[in-house]
Amino acid sequence: MSKRILVIEDQEDNRRILRYLLKSADYEVLEALTGEDGVALAERERPDLILMDIQLPGLDGYEATRRIKGNPALRHIPIIVVTSYALSGDDVKAFEAGCDAYVTKPFSPRQLLAKIQEHLR
Repeated sequence: MSKRILVIEDQEDNRRILRYLLKSADYEVLEALTGEDGVALAERERPDLILMDIQLPGLDGYEATRRIKGNPALRHIPIIVVTSYALSGDDVKAFEAGCDAYVTKPFSPRQLLAKIQEHLR
């Protein structure tokens, strides 16, 4: 059975790229366009890993990460932030929110897949 990855990303182009990359690596892909929907989908579907954008409408990725990691039933799910936020300190804020890894856009598909595999072990 393939691992399920929840992509929380509001930009269709970015979701399409991630969907193609993940499906080509034989992962099942779940998608949410907002932080609120991402938290709800994580609670309902219990994915094996989450790819989280930071800049989301409404609930941002930092707060969505805090809510997921604050839920005892979900805190074990690795969250990899995939974001265009690359300023000094953005990664620190993401780790303080509870993320497990931080990848900036544009990303290397090979490196992102390696990071995903590392956290799914």
